[in-house]
Amino acid sequence: MWAATGDMPVYQIRTPASSLPQGVVVSPSTNNLHNPQIMAEEVTRKRELRLLKNREAARECRKKKKEYVKCLENRVAVLENQNKTLIEELKALKDLYCHKTD
Repeated sequence: MWAATGDMPVYQIRTPASSLPQGVVVSPSTNNLHNPQIMAEEVTRKRELRLLKNREAARECRKKKKEYVKCLENRVAVLENQNKTLIEELKALKDLYCHKTD
């Protein structure tokens, strides 16, 4: 018996410096990878995150579309005014030209 004689070998446990890159998280238990409940929760969490990102993207898309339509409406208004001005100018020039030829 080792304990009775005091000749028991001494083992020292060393904790080596982590060889993993910073930011890598090691799961405390590898059994979690095979636990159906944890896998289902992970799938649910990922789905909710994807849906949240999709909602944000859709909101941003609607905002950009609204701005684009507003810009087009402003451009239409400017072009309609310009067209109206040009039509009036054309009429004035036609009247001027027709009076000169008389």
